[in-house]
Amino acid sequence: MLDWLSGAMRLQEPAVLVTVAIAEGSVPREAGAHMLVSDNALFDTIGGGHLEWQATAIARAMLRDGRTRHLERFALGPSLGQCCGGVAHLLFERIDEDHLACLQARRQTDTFRLVALDGPESMLCDEHGRVLIGAAAPRFDTAAATHVLRDDAGRRWLVDAIRAPRAHLFLFGAGHVGAAIVRLLGDLPCRVTWVDERDDLFPDSVPANVRIEATDTPEAVVAGAPSGNSFLVMTHSHALDQRLAEAILARPDDNPGWFGLIGSVTKRRQFEHRLRARGLDGARIDAMACPIGVPGITGKQPAVVALAVVAQLLAVWEAQNRAPATLPVSSERS
Repeated sequence: MLDWLSGAMRLQEPAVLVTVAIAEGSVPREAGAHMLVSDNALFDTIGGGHLEWQATAIARAMLRDGRTRHLERFALGPSLGQCCGGVAHLLFERIDEDHLACLQARRQTDTFRLVALDGPESMLCDEHGRVLIGAAAPRFDTAAATHVLRDDAGRRWLVDAIRAPRAHLFLFGAGHVGAAIVRLLGDLPCRVTWVDERDDLFPDSVPANVRIEATDTPEAVVAGAPSGNSFLVMTHSHALDQRLAEAILARPDDNPGWFGLIGSVTKRRQFEHRLRARGLDGARIDAMACPIGVPGITGKQPAVVALAVVAQLLAVWEAQNRAPATLPVSSERS
């Protein structure tokens, strides 16, 4: 499933953006969840079920009747018969092409949509709260999640935080497991730099959040990676795996991030011995994930290994997101 912004950039027809503006109690999705609706397509989700079915119908009615903005409250239990029983306030908007183009260009940077709930105004602001498109915006907290505020005049505004992905995986190896991991990560809020020297192994197309790096010097990619990101090594060569492991563990980094290495317990023991002999930091070696994947999944098919590893990565990234963090400064080429 494409996220709403990727879907919007592909659409060749008018569409309505549905946003969960307020989530009270138990609701299918959090404030800030989106769904894009056109006459012939849906992108992303506000949680499925009767709520999504009714929201889709309202959005398509707006496409026919010419309305540009509409806020509606849905009591999930009494009115929709959904057992979660909370209340969702949904904002329906005709999408603005200028805003979409700006959001697409800034996908790697936090951006905020400010939408008046009691009037026609809307604007985009950068990660510091400065206006990019539109008139002067009310002051808001750039550290907060999507929320509704009242300005000094008592008007309500949706502050919709469009966050850049915090998680960035440097994946070394374009074999079967690597390709399966990339396919799974294509629908997730992360970035992937996919590295291999064998250019012919990369597919003709990759998900929008994946950048291919075909290089004979993968250690240079390690050296240029920002602080605090994730590394996953699964190349075709144990010798190359070891060189990359040394480069990753030797990074002068106060926030080294997560490092996973494909292999068995025996491979881990061999690598540990060699890495310690080279004087690398023992705590970082101990933290190295090898074998990789969540415990209890033992299948060796590429798709099974990929699923176990992506689940492990999600657990790591969610734990990182619970701690205060800022976006790393990237040294990558655009």
